[in-house]
Amino acid sequence: MNIVFMGTPDFAAGVLKAILKAGYTVTGAVTQPDKRQGRKMEITPCAVKQCAVSAGIRVFQPEKLKTPGAADEIRKMQPDVIVVAAFGQIVPEEILNIPRLGCINVHASLLPSYRGAAPIQHVILDGLEETGVTIMRMNKGLDTGDIVAQAKIAVSADETGGSLFEKLSSLGSRLLAETLPEIENGTAVYTPQPKESPTPYARMISKEMGKIDWHEDAASIERKIRAFSPWPSAFTSLDGHTLKIWKGHVEKPELTGEAGKIVRQDARGIYIETGKGILFPEIVQLEGKKKMPVTEFLRGYVIRNNVLG
Repeated sequence: MNIVFMGTPDFAAGVLKAILKAGYTVTGAVTQPDKRQGRKMEITPCAVKQCAVSAGIRVFQPEKLKTPGAADEIRKMQPDVIVVAAFGQIVPEEILNIPRLGCINVHASLLPSYRGAAPIQHVILDGLEETGVTIMRMNKGLDTGDIVAQAKIAVSADETGGSLFEKLSSLGSRLLAETLPEIENGTAVYTPQPKESPTPYARMISKEMGKIDWHEDAASIERKIRAFSPWPSAFTSLDGHTLKIWKGHVEKPELTGEAGKIVRQDARGIYIETGKGILFPEIVQLEGKKKMPVTEFLRGYVIRNNVLG
């Protein structure tokens, strides 16, 4: 069975590695064009491209899949099935119809919940205790295709976007490896999804979404800190400088006060009022500095304005 793989970030690279480890023939990898990344803004290939190149797999990087000729390039790869994982573009119907066994998506949620581009972060933002992965046969809708297989996983109380990303990549890789033989031999069962999702669309995360609104309750802010680690990070303004908060916890959840005000500072750290409850930062990072425990930060920095913005 010839497989064409479509994906971009580390999550997808883990899935591609699992396909190769299982011994399948991958005739091509379709991924996003190289982008400038990091502080030096150097052009950097994505994780899937790096994996594909190291395995000697042909790589195709169209700006858009709707670009004239893109479908023809994928046809040349002669896929029996196309596997998609965190690709980052909508796959047009012309391409969905190319492989005889269809296009199979590894989606990082328990569909029909959390359809969309960023289910991992939204699961943490919403405080769920359980999530999982879904193997789905794609159609022209947005994550609405028939479900082939699902696997669940617990979301720990200290889960971050990064840690859950890794767990779901591993889980999705294993589930796909178990499911591909059933797809190949025709024994897979395809279960239609409900038309409506019980959750809002899990929209793509932007850098601006990491800005902390201190009028929110402390529990919601603490979940944002975890969901947006490592990217885009949860941040605020302190004395006109950007301050990232990488870890924190809630104290006195019932207390109300002036949102964003530092109401106390002691040997342990600082206590910040929110719309409801006190947030206690544990690990912080002032712009231009490294991450550090809040106690270490306070030994080298004197706070001038006790209201964060």
